[in-house]
Amino acid sequence: MGKGGKSHEEEENMAAWLVGLNTLKIQPFKLPPLGPHDVKVRMKAVGICGSDVHFLKTLRLADFVVKEPMVIGHECAGIIEEVGSEVKNLVPGDRVALEPGISCWRCDLCKEGRYNLCPEMKFFATPPVHGSLAHQVVHPAYLCFKLPDNVSLEEGAMCEPLSVGVHACRRANIGPETNVLVMGAGPIGLVTMLAARAFGAPRIVIVDVNDNRLSVAKDLGADEVVKVSTNMQDIPEEVERICKAMGAGVDVSFDCAGLNKTMSTALTATSAGGKVCLVGMGHTEMTVPLTPAATRFFVRHF
Repeated sequence: MGKGGKSHEEEENMAAWLVGLNTLKIQPFKLPPLGPHDVKVRMKAVGICGSDVHFLKTLRLADFVVKEPMVIGHECAGIIEEVGSEVKNLVPGDRVALEPGISCWRCDLCKEGRYNLCPEMKFFATPPVHGSLAHQVVHPAYLCFKLPDNVSLEEGAMCEPLSVGVHACRRANIGPETNVLVMGAGPIGLVTMLAARAFGAPRIVIVDVNDNRLSVAKDLGADEVVKVSTNMQDIPEEVERICKAMGAGVDVSFDCAGLNKTMSTALTATSAGGKVCLVGMGHTEMTVPLTPAATRFFVRHF
């Protein structure tokens, strides 16, 4: 039963709407009709992503602009309440994590298995598509994944950000001979670090400006942490400390902040022949030293 003795079916579906700069309101959210291949999910855990914060503070992220009220949230898990007539793999009561992106499955990229690049992608909480920070959402059944009994709903909601770290490690071919540098110890930096360890990385150094974040990173298994500043002039000295902390060459760097300084630091610290993978999106445009990186003019002291 819901509040006031009403059943879930009788409840008015409510959601967190972004209605203006730094302004959220809990308002009714009308759901679309349940299609034959859809399920209705009662949300139980929804993470607050950096993109949600960007939209809250600026009403935009890169080229995505909030032009009208939008429901936020996309990192989510919940319990199936109703299934469409053609749904065979899920039943009410199933605990599921939701893939927040709905691709077309018709374009060449989808057919190649690269559905994340679909030009018609409809992604939770990316304007003009509404998100999942609501009592209930309707979603395609094939994008809802049953959680094992030993995985909590909160952990299920973290499958989406974890997938970012896993994808980054796959792109960079992380393995048992890959020493990894992670720029940024926020949530994405941490899941990238954990993914890199699971992929077999023997040594991981993580960098941030915040002591608390670095402390969490150390507790989660970083071999070394390095505190840095926001000053571009400090890059040479900080690279020396990073390389000393690594104790060997940096084979792969993940920039999980996406700032001019973090990318410049990553390019400078990474050994010749190594890889730098951009994961975070901090600045809309970045100025980075690509020519020195290409010619490897940097001098490092190990």
